Amino acid sequence: MAGILIVHASLGTGHLSASNALAEAFRHYGRDAVVIDVLDYANPVLRTALNQYFKQTTERAQSLYKLLYSQSDAADVEDAFSGNRMLTMLERPFLSQFEQLVSDLKPDAVISAHPVPGHILAHNKQAGVLPQPLYVVVTDYMAHSSWLVPGVDRYFVPSDFTRRGLLMRGIPPELLEVTGIPVSLELSEPKEARRLREQYELPVDRCVLTLFGGGIAPERVRLMVCQMLESRTEGMLVVVAGRNERLESALSDVSDGPNMRLRLYGQINHVDDLVTASDLVISKAGGLTVSEVLARGTPLVIIDPVPGQEEWNADVVVGAGAGIQLRMPETVPPAALYLLNQPERLDVMRRQARLIGRPRAALDVAGSILSDLADQKASDRVA
Repeated sequence: MAGILIVHASLGTGHLSASNALAEAFRHYGRDAVVIDVLDYANPVLRTALNQYFKQTTERAQSLYKLLYSQSDAADVEDAFSGNRMLTMLERPFLSQFEQLVSDLKPDAVISAHPVPGHILAHNKQAGVLPQPLYVVVTDYMAHSSWLVPGVDRYFVPSDFTRRGLLMRGIPPELLEVTGIPVSLELSEPKEARRLREQYELPVDRCVLTLFGGGIAPERVRLMVCQMLESRTEGMLVVVAGRNERLESALSDVSDGPNMRLRLYGQINHVDDLVTASDLVISKAGGLTVSEVLARGTPLVIIDPVPGQEEWNADVVVGAGAGIQLRMPETVPPAALYLLNQPERLDVMRRQARLIGRPRAALDVAGSILSDLADQKASDRVA
């Protein structure tokens, strides 16, 4: 292969987005990169079990998911390594095709953007059958101990919050590099909000508020939308349903309010343009969603984070002053409208978002790894 292998697991969409952004960055530097989903090479039993567990617990049994997530989060690195070695023993029998694939490809370096392939790769690294450098790219702002495996050449982490948390667990500082979560290179290019508003026929001199509702229960989105449209604030509310056809149906009979107009989208390919053009974004707190919004310096109102990693992501956003988190949908419209009518506070939140947003994260990760490989090549020549 003579290139970079980037491995993720298709449990949620964020890991794939981060992996694709990394591949884009390596190609920007003139290096080949391949992205694979470890579950494509898994025994069907494991693939079905993991997908069902993730879907059922995150959507229908969130209290159980939160309990399991917190109870399995080891406090120090040795306990984390021990627990993850046990997971590796359970996973390896179902992932022999994946192990063989990595061996056959012979990449220059391997990057894991999800804990599951990280467990297998680390085992092979320690066993001496993975001679290539192994890197882990953490895609949540606070790293659960399932990310931690021995033998990693470096962890690329989203923020100083993440780094401090891993230092407290016992990860050596030289193994931690703060880069941000990799996002598309498009986000590293400047865009003008006014021009985008004109392009997409959004109000130029009124507020624009975007609600990404695909992962939120339709009845909760409808409640927020209807309250927002009753507002005296002039502007436009843009609702993006994504692949959630139930949400589109739930809003099909909703129309413009007296002052606030409504724009409803399904799946779109101009998410970044919309975020850039918006005064405020309402969303859940997936690691990639948060990273993409912060990379554009847009303030966030977070609703319904999945217990566990999304709650931690939300805590980082709120702790940095780049957004607020609310639990009840009834409280979202008045809070969002309050912010829209407080331009000074919104300006502060924008500045804070830009401070922790890292639009060049993918380029920084790729550049660091390529520098390592160049140093190693130079060292080999001297030897």
